[in-house]
Amino acid sequence: MDPLNNPRYISRLTRNTLALILAGGSGGRLQELVQWRAKPGVFFGGKFRIIDFPISNCMNSGIRRVCVLTQYKSYSLIRHLINAWGSLKGELGEFVEVLPASQRYSKQWYAGTADAVYQNLDIIRMHRPSHVLVLAGDHIYKMDYGPMLAYHVEKGADMTVACIETPVAEATAFGVMSVDEHARVTRFTEKPAHPESIPGQPGVALASMGNYVFNTDYLFEQLIRDADDPESAHDFSINVIPRMIRDGHSVYAFPFRDPVTGHQPYWRDVGTVDAFWTANMELLETHPELDIYDETWPILTHQVQLPPAKFLFDEPGRTGRAIRSMVSGGCVISGSEVLHSLLFSKVYVHSWAKVEDSVILPAVDIGRHARIRRAVIDRGCRVPEGMTIGYDPDEDRRRFTVTPKGVVLVTPEMLGQYIHYVREPKRETGG
Repeated sequence: MDPLNNPRYISRLTRNTLALILAGGSGGRLQELVQWRAKPGVFFGGKFRIIDFPISNCMNSGIRRVCVLTQYKSYSLIRHLINAWGSLKGELGEFVEVLPASQRYSKQWYAGTADAVYQNLDIIRMHRPSHVLVLAGDHIYKMDYGPMLAYHVEKGADMTVACIETPVAEATAFGVMSVDEHARVTRFTEKPAHPESIPGQPGVALASMGNYVFNTDYLFEQLIRDADDPESAHDFSINVIPRMIRDGHSVYAFPFRDPVTGHQPYWRDVGTVDAFWTANMELLETHPELDIYDETWPILTHQVQLPPAKFLFDEPGRTGRAIRSMVSGGCVISGSEVLHSLLFSKVYVHSWAKVEDSVILPAVDIGRHARIRRAVIDRGCRVPEGMTIGYDPDEDRRRFTVTPKGVVLVTPEMLGQYIHYVREPKRETGG
């Protein structure tokens, strides 16, 4: 019997697997979007956060034991995890636990991805999994991890790496694998200047998704060895995986493909503002590649209790409407126009304003006669009446952040609205 197509076999594997989601990175390429939040905590798709995608994949795959490793500016991320995922049945062995950097093994914070897992070895031992699934917490995709676990066992692998095919020109941003005819990894290079093509597919490289399956005991051995190496940066892709391959351990590549069509499914690294804006805009297509309405593979999140979106006024020049857009609960489109845009919850667009080709994060207030085009407006912004964003590149660069592709990022601080952190001015003392 083919273990990859045996649901009972896969379900036993998933029940005995512990997932560790690495969610401690700063995501600096997202610029001011991560000024007050970790990258996995960034909003996406009108109501979700990025972290919801790997956790939902775990739940839908039958992996109900999940630990999220946090570090950088993690408050909003932790709060979201508690609200969205705190209701699992602990008595049934289901949980989403938060593992913040807490100096369990040393006086240092998480030094790298491998060190983050190493510093929680005692917790992993307590759960006694047969396999450990290490996941990146900052990508947008839907994936059943069960077949990957079955593939790992079938190959007799020490470690398995999920991978995607990507153009060589774009592969410089990823770890790139070389494989033999049996999919065994022969070389792993992190962010190479000149990525190697897949044999027989010139111009296409095999890139790591940052998702790994380990046999638990083997993982412990490798992490302890890495921790004892003073020259190591304690990173999976830079140190641990390349050394495993050099030492002849069995590391295999698992191709991320649709089991029915054989095509590569949707996967996005939203690590830049341009990539973030583009991925959100893709959801507005008539038949988007990422179907967030798919009831067979739901993306779960914290459901904020809000009233429905409301559209006000139907007068000449003052009609509340949204076209080719997604509008979340609690929004009010008051005599204004929203075109090909994505509005998160509690956005208020006042009369005669126009929003076009933009991503508006929660609780934004857009004043009367304001015009916004090709922009990302961060949570809590109060766009003043009559302000124009996205029409004059020179003026936008003077006030805001403008990406290489011309997308304008606006945060409250750029508008002089210090809603996150205010230092009281020093008072002058009289003589």
